Amino acid sequence: MIRGIETINIFSENAKNLADFYKNKVSLKVTVEAEMGENGEEVYGFDFGQGPGLYIMDHSEIKGKSKDPNRCIFNLETDDIEKEVERLEKSGVKKTQDTYHIEGYGYIATFEDVDGNLFQLAQVRAK
Repeated sequence: MIRGIETINIFSENAKNLADFYKNKVSLKVTVEAEMGENGEEVYGFDFGQGPGLYIMDHSEIKGKSKDPNRCIFNLETDDIEKEVERLEKSGVKKTQDTYHIEGYGYIATFEDVDGNLFQLAQVRAK
């Protein structure tokens, strides 16, 4: 039986650069820094205390920016989407979609990371 999502992995040509973006621009807290594999690839983990963690890892077959960034997008949840959107914009993070409402769900704003992957801020309605 599948119980849920354990982690979300993002592979990169330069995991350190991408992890630094999420640490310095998005303000996520790095909870894991390690090497893996025979070639010393780097891995960086971000733990949110609940739900799946986010891991960024070097991958020898990844080159350049994401060719189809709309294929897989992950959401980072916030309690104040207006404040967080403003903070990300001030720190130079590229916004690709203004905040919009999804009935019965909440609010979403879409951003692009330095590898061309998309991520969203989500403020969901109270449960």
